[in-house]
Amino acid sequence: MAGKADSVKTIFYALGANFAIFVAKLFAAIVTGSGSMLAEAVHSLADCGNQGLLLLGLKRAKQPPSPDFPLGYGKAIYFWSFLVALMLFSVGGIFSIYEGIHKLHSHEPLKWAWLAVGVLSFGIVAEAFSMWGCVREVNKARGSQSLWRWFRESRQSELIVIFGEDLAALLGLVFALVAVIATMITGNPVYDAIGSIGIGVLLIVIAVFIAVEVKALLIGQGVEPRVKEEMLKFLGERPEIKKVYNLLTLQLGPDVMVAIKAEMSRFLSPRDMIDDINRVEAALRAQFPDVRWCFFEPDAAD
Repeated sequence: MAGKADSVKTIFYALGANFAIFVAKLFAAIVTGSGSMLAEAVHSLADCGNQGLLLLGLKRAKQPPSPDFPLGYGKAIYFWSFLVALMLFSVGGIFSIYEGIHKLHSHEPLKWAWLAVGVLSFGIVAEAFSMWGCVREVNKARGSQSLWRWFRESRQSELIVIFGEDLAALLGLVFALVAVIATMITGNPVYDAIGSIGIGVLLIVIAVFIAVEVKALLIGQGVEPRVKEEMLKFLGERPEIKKVYNLLTLQLGPDVMVAIKAEMSRFLSPRDMIDDINRVEAALRAQFPDVRWCFFEPDAAD
């Protein structure tokens, strides 16, 4: 099995980097009048807010079950992750496109362009550090999976969001740097405006990909396919079980609910059957620590 990524550590990596970058970008945007730089500053500020929402979501997801929510609040993190995707789309993407269109019509000259280049270069280094921390945690979670397959199949929505944000931020900084340098070389501020529009389109595309993945979790996905295969193999090798007829799983944030329908290997007294089922459930939880609820139905046919 792949390891468990530390989502909180990843979020704090991103939060620290984005706040430092936001301050630097905002100062440079005010001094230079760069539309790309202002778009990047707003993007970094939105990212800081997004990471705060993810931390809030992780805290809410840890609330204990209640009569109204007997399976707990684990899926709360999916709601906050989906909200972050919407903010990335609206606050980041749409504002950047608006700023770029505004610059196309105003033709305002770029001032102190070398300052913008310096800040963007600093931003790329800081964001690369954040991306490194994120990728390190992603590698723990994905195991031998490809990065794309992990993105499509992962059930850690907060890690998906941070990975998408960091990727968008790093590519956005590169876009902005290219736009500013092109404006410096040609003296044409249109390149700066095009850079801002490009950043906006990039953010919207990544936000849509994130939203699609989180939407599936909100609706109610089971565990990752590879984890379900491991569970089926584990149950099939248990001496108490003759045949597994069905295995249903539901991912509830950090927790998992499992429902098993299986034929038992021996037909003894009800007490002995209960003991066999309890041993299987205890072993399953020991092997798969994320399993919080387990419902077992013994049967002789599917």
